[in-house]
Amino acid sequence: MLTITGIPAFNDNYIWMLTNTGSRSCYIVDPGDHLPVENTCQSNNLTLAGILITHHHADHTGGISKLTQKRNIPVYGPASESITGITHHLHDGDRLSIFNTEWQVMTTAGHTSGHICYFGKPNNQSPVLFSGDTLFGAGCGRLFEGTAEQMHSSLKRLQTLPDDTQIYCAHEYTQANLAFAQVVEPNNQALQQRIQWVAEQRRKQQPTVPFSLAGERDTNPFLRTSTKMVMDAATLYSGRRVETDVDCFTIIRQWKDNF
Repeated sequence: MLTITGIPAFNDNYIWMLTNTGSRSCYIVDPGDHLPVENTCQSNNLTLAGILITHHHADHTGGISKLTQKRNIPVYGPASESITGITHHLHDGDRLSIFNTEWQVMTTAGHTSGHICYFGKPNNQSPVLFSGDTLFGAGCGRLFEGTAEQMHSSLKRLQTLPDDTQIYCAHEYTQANLAFAQVVEPNNQALQQRIQWVAEQRRKQQPTVPFSLAGERDTNPFLRTSTKMVMDAATLYSGRRVETDVDCFTIIRQWKDNF
C-alpha cells in the first residue's frame, strides 16, 4: 500500500514523502530544504531512493544538492526548466514507475513556464495528483512566468481527472484562499461547509491537504469560472461585462493578487 506523508518545511510548504508497505525506501516530492527530509528518513529508518520536482522555484528545489551529495539517486523534473541536479528530464506524457504505480507527467504551465504535475493511480487506492504550485486548496498559483490563458488551460486539464483524485499541493494556503473564495461566492453553501471544516483543522494545527478534486469543483473559484455566480462576481469587480470563462479567470486571478 502506498503511503504519502507530509513533511512540513519553511512557513507553509509541504514536502511529500512516498513510502510503500514492505519497503524501507522512500521518494520525495519538491524538497525545498534538505534537513527535514534527512531527519524524517533517519527517524523512520528509510533510504531515500529518488526525488520528484514540479518546478524550479527554490522552495521546491533547494534541498536537491545536499540530498544527492552522497547518494546516487534519480532526480526527476521538467525538461523545459533549468534546475541543477535533475538527472531525468521529463516531458508532457512521460511516465515513470514508483512503488508499482505508474505516474503520468502533465505539463501545467502558468505558475512557471515549464511546471509539471505527477498523476498516478495506486492499486486499490484513490488516484493521486502532486500539483506543486498549480492547484491549491480553493486556489491556484500566481502567474510568475505564464499567462492567465495558460493557467486556465492547465486547470481545465486537471479537471479531466477523476473526481476522487486526492490532490497534494505544496503549500498550506487553503484557509487564506477560502477567505477570497467567500467574497467571490458568498452564497455557496458547499463553500461555507468547507470554511468551517478548514477552520477546525487549523485550530487543531492539522493539515487541510490532501483534498479531493470533486470538492475543488464545488468550492474553488478558479475551477468555477464558467458558473454564473463567479462570472457575475467578476463582472461586478471589473465593472464590465464578462462573457468567457478565460476572461473570468483572468479577472479573478488579478483580483486575488490584490486581495
